[in-house]
Amino acid sequence: MNKIFALWSHPRSMSTAMERVMRERGDLDCAHEPFMYDYYVHRGVRVMPHFDVRPDHPVSYGAIRDHLIARSAKGPVFFKDMSYYVMPHILDDAIFAERLVNTFLIRDPVASIASYHKLDPEVTLDEIGLEAQWKHYSALKAAGSSPVVLRAEAIREDTRGAMARFWDAVGLPFSEAAFDWQNEKPKDWDQVSGWHGDVSTSSGIRPLSADEIREAQVKFDRMAEDHPRMREHLAHHQPFYDLLAAEALL
Repeated sequence: MNKIFALWSHPRSMSTAMERVMRERGDLDCAHEPFMYDYYVHRGVRVMPHFDVRPDHPVSYGAIRDHLIARSAKGPVFFKDMSYYVMPHILDDAIFAERLVNTFLIRDPVASIASYHKLDPEVTLDEIGLEAQWKHYSALKAAGSSPVVLRAEAIREDTRGAMARFWDAVGLPFSEAAFDWQNEKPKDWDQVSGWHGDVSTSSGIRPLSADEIREAQVKFDRMAEDHPRMREHLAHHQPFYDLLAAEALL
């Protein structure tokens, strides 16, 4: 039985760059946010901007789950997704649970919320995503699982070292090929290309500069003058970020 490695993220958390690293390994069959079809198409919670729906993609939770399990019959699978797409019904899915190796990726919400509002000023409270991540993570821990938590900032600070520790924690060998992106942009990114401009043209994960770190709060405050809901979103999700950060491997 091949493993299915799940990266549960929140929007604008550097998860697509992490996915690119995992794709470049060359030993995993990778899928890009398959469960967004259940949230945005099957259940129609809202219309997602910059989303070109593929007519051949499974849309219900069960059909997507079964599709990933079928792919894993041929070899190990990796997918990245958002916890708010699948909560809470994934917690009752014993068939899927026994196949998954779960990892949670988080990023400072000051940066991630500003980045999301820049692309979609109508983002909802749920779509900020950190509350769903914490509830997902907590339920897995309560059920006896040991999911890994990663901070995006730590990965950007020392990508090779961070990924080495992560891969060791989830049972994957180190892969030097993963850090020099030579392959073409993944075809399944085309459906949401408006969200992934920078990572689509990059050749690797770039370290955070001191200027970027200093400017994050300034940018947030400047944007929040025009979008006051950003402060409400931050106040709501910051405690969940702090709880997850306290559990982080790095």
